[in-house]
Amino acid sequence: MAKGRDFTRQALLDWGWSGTETSEDALLLVSELLTNAALHAGGCIELALSAGEVLRIEVFDGTTTPPRRHPSPQRALPGGHGLYIVERVSDRWGTHTHEHGKAVWAEIEASRLTSGRSTGL
Repeated sequence: MAKGRDFTRQALLDWGWSGTETSEDALLLVSELLTNAALHAGGCIELALSAGEVLRIEVFDGTTTPPRRHPSPQRALPGGHGLYIVERVSDRWGTHTHEHGKAVWAEIEASRLTSGRSTGL
């Protein structure tokens, strides 16, 4: 997961989208998607980022089983919060299948990445 976050942090810097609260949200999305792939799909095959009008984060794994969001995760207990966080932090998220499994993706509007409050980092 650390390599995925480092890769994403560098991409955000290269694209001029670092140092805002929303760029930290993007790193959180990467962490949650990678963790879900590790816990529920045997691990991540590929992490793909694309930039345009949106930042799109895709985590590819080797299963076709769609992710399930727990209806109401319990705040005091660990686990079950990942997709809830993805839903709350991203502008959109979803899944699609491919010949070797599926990808779970999340998007953040580029305008949020450039106008977010500075983290001071």
